[in-house]
Amino acid sequence: MIDQTRRVALVTGGANGIGWATAQRFALDGYRVVIADMDADRARERTQALDGADTGMHVGIRADVAVEADVRALIDTCVERFGRLDVLVNNAGNSDQPHPTIEQNVDAFDRLLGIHVRGTFLACREAARVMLAQRSGAIVNLGSIAGLAGIPARNAYGAAKAGIVAMTRSLACEWARDGIRVNAVAPGYVATELVETLKRNGQMNLQAIERRTPMGRLAQPDEIARAISFLASDAASYITGTVLSVDGGWHAYGAAGD
Repeated sequence: MIDQTRRVALVTGGANGIGWATAQRFALDGYRVVIADMDADRARERTQALDGADTGMHVGIRADVAVEADVRALIDTCVERFGRLDVLVNNAGNSDQPHPTIEQNVDAFDRLLGIHVRGTFLACREAARVMLAQRSGAIVNLGSIAGLAGIPARNAYGAAKAGIVAMTRSLACEWARDGIRVNAVAPGYVATELVETLKRNGQMNLQAIERRTPMGRLAQPDEIARAISFLASDAASYITGTVLSVDGGWHAYGAAGD
């Protein structure tokens, strides 16, 4: 029989990068973890890694967060399996078109907004149906420095992350008296597999980014995960509607040059 007193955390895009680090962090904190990802096999592999010898503690599910039916089925599965949902981390996302604005196409623009903005909205809405009934829950959305500052050519990504920040504040105020807290983190540049691939392909100059960042380095995925874990925890019980920058001082930096 499943212990329905143990807290449950759902991480979208949880099979890689920040999402995987976050799933690991919640597992270490004693949560049952649901990993949702477009890559079903990878999601299952990750939950098996979290399970260790204790099979069935965690679950991996394929879901496209931009598809309403997928999100509804995802939340239903969480509740059917574990009887509750305490934390939602909206991490699923994709990257911008690596082209000048005049070469970007609208289909890719729409797809990015669909995953980030529509996906965050759908997951928040469906999770809230459960959390409102529980009169408790915490949602942490993934913003970005790109949603707080102007980064040339990152049009869809910047717009999406700015939209997520605005949605975070709106939902936080709507649900504050119903026991649901909604916050966001805004990471800077993080040393993920994707960033390493972009570096190898010549699409990202990591040395320039490190020079531009006051702390002089990229974040490790677990450093973002720890901030997410904090905002979801009881230690942040009076924090809602906030955006926590986790960027090594990148957004605060205002001097000319590096």
